[in-house]
Amino acid sequence: MLRDIILPMMEADGWEWLVTAVQQLISWGASAAMMFGGVVPYIPQYRDIKRTQNAEGFSTYVCLVLLIANILRILFWFGRHFESPLLLQSIIMIATMLLMLKLCTEVRVANELNIKRRSFSAADSKDEEIKTAPKRTFLDFDLNSFWHWNKFADYVQCVLAFTGVTGCVTYLSLDSSIFVETLGFLAVFIEAMVGIPQLYRNYQNRSTEGMSVKMVLMWTSGDTFKTVYFLLNQAPFQFSVCGLLQVFVDMAILLQVYFFSYYPQKPVPHSSHPASTKAL
Repeated sequence: MLRDIILPMMEADGWEWLVTAVQQLISWGASAAMMFGGVVPYIPQYRDIKRTQNAEGFSTYVCLVLLIANILRILFWFGRHFESPLLLQSIIMIATMLLMLKLCTEVRVANELNIKRRSFSAADSKDEEIKTAPKRTFLDFDLNSFWHWNKFADYVQCVLAFTGVTGCVTYLSLDSSIFVETLGFLAVFIEAMVGIPQLYRNYQNRSTEGMSVKMVLMWTSGDTFKTVYFLLNQAPFQFSVCGLLQVFVDMAILLQVYFFSYYPQKPVPHSSHPASTKAL
């Protein structure tokens, strides 16, 4: 690296104080990038949903995957301390996903209600429409409506319930090194699987039409930086392995973009497609 060439030369010339300052600045910059870099792609997505009042282009399952992954990562920290920026990154990501869920839920429920209201021509039928609106809550424990609830509070209840159960299990199993290492592996492995549904959907459609290439490029650059950070800072083995896996998935999606652009395939009809876990 360029740093490894320049800094020793500066030390030889008696610029140790400047070398220390530069190293500290680089360290702070890398830590800040790790903490906030993962949430940057969601800023334009959030603003777009807010502006258009349409959340159809974003799958809330990405929030589910990242919430699970980062909650498990925080629990893993109690069993094996790792870099503080990685811990803060998980906290920031959880807060970001909850904000995305809040906005998406409000927009989706409002749109559903508006569609139902427009289906009634008579003004006195509005009360009937509101009464017959489907109520989906977390406490119903209905798998058919899982993660499609009407209120943001239900998502918070689900997250708290998952955190409570996994937290109790972790507390009782902290003495087991096998459990702790497995927990760490699950945390980063689940996060690394975020791109798999998009990869599979592209394969089913024989096309990448409708997928944001810029978003995939942003994920690829971010995942590459994250993996390099893991390797240089000697993060737990699970982090490095799953970081590399995440980069490979991103690269596979980009290869799909190239292949389907130059060798278009005949689309395969499907009655439904699996929900994408990337923001499109």
